[in-house]
Amino acid sequence: MTSSPAAAPQSCEELLAQMIAIETVNPLFDGPADGQERLIAHLESLAKTWGLRTQRLPVPEGGENLLISIEVDAAAPWLLFESHVDTVSIAGMTIDPLKVITDGDKLHGRGACDTKGSGAAMLWALRDYARGAVRPHNVGLLFALDEEARMTGAKAFAARELKTFLPKLRGVIVGEPTLMRPVVATNGVMRWKTITRGRAAHSSVPANGQSAISAMLRVVDALESRYAPTVTGSHPLTGRAAMSVNVSRGGTQVNIIPEYCEIECDRRTIPGETEAQIWTERDAVLAGMEVEHTQVYVVPSMGDELSRDFLTLLQPVQAKHGLATTGRGEPYVTDASHFAAAGAAAIVIGPGDLAQAHTKDEWVSRRQLAQAVAVYGDLMKTEA
Repeated sequence: MTSSPAAAPQSCEELLAQMIAIETVNPLFDGPADGQERLIAHLESLAKTWGLRTQRLPVPEGGENLLISIEVDAAAPWLLFESHVDTVSIAGMTIDPLKVITDGDKLHGRGACDTKGSGAAMLWALRDYARGAVRPHNVGLLFALDEEARMTGAKAFAARELKTFLPKLRGVIVGEPTLMRPVVATNGVMRWKTITRGRAAHSSVPANGQSAISAMLRVVDALESRYAPTVTGSHPLTGRAAMSVNVSRGGTQVNIIPEYCEIECDRRTIPGETEAQIWTERDAVLAGMEVEHTQVYVVPSMGDELSRDFLTLLQPVQAKHGLATTGRGEPYVTDASHFAAAGAAAIVIGPGDLAQAHTKDEWVSRRQLAQAVAVYGDLMKTEA
């Protein structure tokens, strides 16, 4: 088990190296049970050393988020920043996943791109902001748990603590690898498990049983031939909606008529579609079939309506550093969707490219990491 580095970092790159050295593979991907907590403890210790306020925020499903903040004036507007602390698995990586390897402009290591690079840049920018003379905003930085699996950290903050910031909140910057281009709209996702049940019997007399797999074949046919073709919506920023059946499980052994079968379905939603609408459409296609639905997982889509004013605050900062100023959309989901659904303006922007995330030699550009520190810091200092 890697121990938490103790020495205070002297640069953002050193901070990133310390964060990568603590394994935070999500426990659902066979990571250590205490990995995220150990990174949060290290970041909390650093923040206190730098004179920043820290709060542990319990997550109902387990664990704690960490909120680091500086409040300069009770009347000042708030800016929030957010980065998740968990990563995907380190299995199969071709580099040492827990040690930063420098190769020219590249910093390699698990989480360098997704999203410890963003988190390190945010914290380093906040450290500098707290020491500066120009401080027009109160600023909070949330390190959230469990983005890679269930987004429980972001959902908990959106449902509980976020409401206290909303009256004076300019917006939330969510760190994800976007090549430092502002993402203002994303698709959402709805996932569920559909179950069919039958009656077990010896396969020598199949008439004595009822096959759950045969029943499921009719369900899959209905979903793929009568439901998926109707999922044709598109959004000018985020692209098309989609539906697919991606996992199936059924039967116990070859000489038993199966009494149980399940599938897992994935429905990508576009801004404007509602959860109730999706369930109604699905259930209409499966009307008359004996099915059960469980394990519902929903991340709402995010349109750009709430973030338009916030983008105008960010655009001059982007222009100053020669970066893209136009808001764009993406088909993937992020923690930002939960903040937007709770009423906050949210923009996703961070160093790195999605193509570099989750890879066997994950890396982030040193140049973009430095740009992120500058952009986040200048946004904090931008007069409201």
